[in-house]
Amino acid sequence: MTEDSELWDIICDGPFVPMKTSGDPEVTVLKTRKEFNDADRKAIEKNFRAKTILVCGIGPDEYNRISACQSAKEIWEAFQTAHEGTTQVKKSKIDMLTTKYELFRMKDDESIQDMHTRFTSIINELYSLGEIIPRNKLVRKILSVLPSSWDSKVNEEKECR
Repeated sequence: MTEDSELWDIICDGPFVPMKTSGDPEVTVLKTRKEFNDADRKAIEKNFRAKTILVCGIGPDEYNRISACQSAKEIWEAFQTAHEGTTQVKKSKIDMLTTKYELFRMKDDESIQDMHTRFTSIINELYSLGEIIPRNKLVRKILSVLPSSWDSKVNEEKECR
């Protein structure tokens, strides 16, 4: 979006394809490269700019996964499938992480910082999959998993609200 807001449209909707109408009855057909005007060329260039931006920061393994893709949209969809999985896989990941969240407990030998890091990891994974838990629920969850030695501090926190 910071590069050019139209690039995101190309990534989401697919590239511009120059078309023309011809014949009787009129039909829409692909323009030949010789028929492209300046506006067509600029619009086509946006797909290449979008592809370049998507490919810029990836390693060889990622590149091999998307090297045959013709459009920025195809690259983006390949990345989504590789990192989020199909809709069914994504839902399974969300279900698994939601269960982890619901069953989350502080371990006996765990520091508050380590527990918070582990908790944040689960929340961040859920967030990256589009599952957002309200902040007040997160705070309540953290307070509920603290060991009994923290009860006085938890009660103070509840009284302050």
